[in-house]
Amino acid sequence: MAIEKMKRLRMVAMTADREALLRKLQHMGCVEIVQPETDPEDPMWASLARPDGGGLAAANEEKTGAERALEVLKRYKALPKTGLLAPKPGVQEGELFDETQAQAARDMVQEINDLDRRLAAIRAEENKLETQKDVLRPWMALDLPLETGSTGQVTIQLGTLPANVPMNQAEGELQAAGELAQLTEVYTERDFHYCMLVCHASQAEGVLEALKALGWSRANLRDWTGTAAENLGRLDRETKALREEAASIEEKLAGMGRSAPDLRKLADLASVTMSREESRSRLMDTGQTFLLEGWVQADRWPALKQELDKYPCACEVSDPAPEDYPQVPVKLKNNLLTKPLNMVTEMYSLPAYGTLDPNPLMAPFFILFYGIMMADMGYGLLMMLAGAVILKKKKPGGTFGHLCGLLVLCGITTFIMGALTGGFFGDFLTQVVKLTTGGDFALPALFTPLEDTMMILVGAMCLGFVQIITGMAVSFVSKLRHGQVLDAVFEEVTWWIVFAGLGLMIAGITPIVLAVGGALVVAGPVIQNQGFGKVTGIFGSLYNHVTGYFGDILSYSRLMALMLAGSVIAQVFNTLGAIPGNIVIFLIISFAGNTLNFALNLLGCYVHDLRLQCLEYFGKFYQDGGRPFRPLDLNTKYYEVVK
Repeated sequence: MAIEKMKRLRMVAMTADREALLRKLQHMGCVEIVQPETDPEDPMWASLARPDGGGLAAANEEKTGAERALEVLKRYKALPKTGLLAPKPGVQEGELFDETQAQAARDMVQEINDLDRRLAAIRAEENKLETQKDVLRPWMALDLPLETGSTGQVTIQLGTLPANVPMNQAEGELQAAGELAQLTEVYTERDFHYCMLVCHASQAEGVLEALKALGWSRANLRDWTGTAAENLGRLDRETKALREEAASIEEKLAGMGRSAPDLRKLADLASVTMSREESRSRLMDTGQTFLLEGWVQADRWPALKQELDKYPCACEVSDPAPEDYPQVPVKLKNNLLTKPLNMVTEMYSLPAYGTLDPNPLMAPFFILFYGIMMADMGYGLLMMLAGAVILKKKKPGGTFGHLCGLLVLCGITTFIMGALTGGFFGDFLTQVVKLTTGGDFALPALFTPLEDTMMILVGAMCLGFVQIITGMAVSFVSKLRHGQVLDAVFEEVTWWIVFAGLGLMIAGITPIVLAVGGALVVAGPVIQNQGFGKVTGIFGSLYNHVTGYFGDILSYSRLMALMLAGSVIAQVFNTLGAIPGNIVIFLIISFAGNTLNFALNLLGCYVHDLRLQCLEYFGKFYQDGGRPFRPLDLNTKYYEVVK
């Protein structure tokens, strides 16, 4: 597989056809529109203008409104339930763009959001009424209109005293300050005494000073008319009316779930419109025409040209020059085996345009290494079943779809390696047979992690050596294609000779090959460097390559380590479960332990496998830095658009 070839597209067309052309490009989904590079000092560019961006804001507002309406329906459990693995339903492109249905959905969005806003206002009003009730409740027993005020001869005040002040003390202080005064307790709670003060106006100043010394605080009830009981009755009636209105609105919202499909279509329509408006904002306009620049897939250009020929427009396509490669978007061309590896590549970084697609080179190693580290038939079956069921039922796309595909492929190698090592949820079957029949049973195994640890370690390093050699071979071919012959000879061929010489010497054969490799190690820096750099280059090259290759190969010992760890943890839980001698207890403990082990290994094996590919393997040949190809397309959230 390879990276899709791209062509630069330039088009000038009539402004009257702009909307139709953008819809056509969006329908085909093969053109990424970019902003043209302008020269502000060129009068021609200065005369061009950007289209009005009001459409993007309107589409964004429409999408936000539709999403909010769906959230409202979800809050009131009005949305119909869908299965966990239910795929996105399909919708015809014409149905998605049907303006009659869209307008009906907009009206429904307006109604739902208006009802939700009314509910919010009702709740705010209820809170306000409850606050007012809390103020009035202590004065319920007071049979006196709250607006009653002082006269020229009599001072009347309603207020509070701290609850820790005894009422008899307050009355004594009051009588000492003035004989023509009376303090009546209306209500007492944990924190306050609610009281009414009546006194002659001539003694009011002294009486109030005495009460303030005790913590007297005047109640703010001057805005109320009528007794507290009358006002509380009115507030209760208003609260009841608000609650009845809220219940009616909630019932209405709960019955509006049938409009959910139309709201989802409107949200998807708004998303599609936003994509088109974002691309529209990258165009340049004159009075009658517009300029479009972008990238188109080379294999889609003939079909696109056939459609564009129906419009009065001028088009130009060209292959990107090498200096333009950093700006060229990257799209990987994959098959069934390599497509799931897009998840790994995109997580690391896409390859630079004009370089190699790493997926075909990585897929065999990544899938094999994952199976070696997991190495259990039971876990492999779970991975295959989970991935296959989700792919069949939900039909996911994007990263989640790649993850499910990778789960299936890695599950296959996990099952195979489990069959070779005799692992089925560790020694689950052995323990079951021992608990039920008392006999001995073990699955046949070619080798086991506990008994053949050293062999597995050596095998893991050998596999790592094979991957490193493969990376060097890819780098060798790439350098030759770019004319870097000396680099290819002294960076790759030299060390292949060294590795071959080491192997022959270990086998007891003549060390001449190793000597030739050593001579090339010295010759490389001498030929390529100048002056004192010839000497330092020899030691630098020797140190960097020896330690680098040794460290890289040693990193593959993690294949053995994770295989051993997963096997031991599974067996430990199975052994713990078998100790009571009860099959039910064993199944519970074994299930819990293997579930934990499975979850940890799913993540751990992926992380370590990813590290081997990205550091040890990609470092030999990979050139990253590509940016993803994002064409103008019908990207939707809720529906799969049938074009």
